[in-house]
Amino acid sequence: MIEVIYIVRHAFRANWSVDPQTGTYTASLIKTPTGIPTDPPLTSKGVEQAKELAEHLCKLEPPIDRVYSSPFYRCLQTLKPTTDRLFRDGRADGKIRIDRGIGEFFGRASWEHPTPPTVQILSPHFDYLDDEYVSVHVPASKGEMIVELHDRVRKALDHIITTLDNDSQQPKTVLLCSHAATMIAAGRVLTGQIPEDLDEDDFQCFTAGLSKFVRRTADPEKGAACNWDCILNSDTSYLSGGAERGWHFNGEESFVSFVENPVDDKETPKL
Repeated sequence: MIEVIYIVRHAFRANWSVDPQTGTYTASLIKTPTGIPTDPPLTSKGVEQAKELAEHLCKLEPPIDRVYSSPFYRCLQTLKPTTDRLFRDGRADGKIRIDRGIGEFFGRASWEHPTPPTVQILSPHFDYLDDEYVSVHVPASKGEMIVELHDRVRKALDHIITTLDNDSQQPKTVLLCSHAATMIAAGRVLTGQIPEDLDEDDFQCFTAGLSKFVRRTADPEKGAACNWDCILNSDTSYLSGGAERGWHFNGEESFVSFVENPVDDKETPKL
């Protein structure tokens, strides 16, 4: 069974902007390798953070047995220095599984957000991607309310944990690379510590920061929810620049004032 979950936020990235009236996204001056405006690469600072992160992750105890990532370029670019070393040494199963369930959070809108890159789009840029892995839980195309984000992350983590618990090779640890909002939601659903006010500043998500969760009991029926202790809350002690770009919900993430008919999970497409 999986005993330890490591979660990192991607390193320092380039920016994009969106016109909230039209839903038009515009990339910054740094070219997006996949051509998707919401899929920018890391900045030079982020590239250095990824290298420092790799030095730390490759020495973790217990060591990393499996690797999952959000589908966005910045997450895979953050992982690359780590996975190149791990896989070269025959560790961590030699594959990165792309899971949209731990992907970026976009607030609910009246228009569709850009779709993240597929494995086929990403493969020319990154090695070791598992082209047979299929995401089961994906965000709705028009975004999510904060409570819907938490539900999506809970379902995605349940699926990942259950899959690894049933893995014949019996991995003990998994590394996930994700985003700020998703990382906060993951901390809450893993520990069961979901505040009444979802804007509460509780679980941290600094760029290239590492959180660690340890399973409380060997009961696979409990899945992801309420069965993990947070041992590290976005540690950045290994980064020369320390903790940067912290983030938390502020109640204004949606582009609509209220939702009469929240998107049903059954309506979302599968990757």
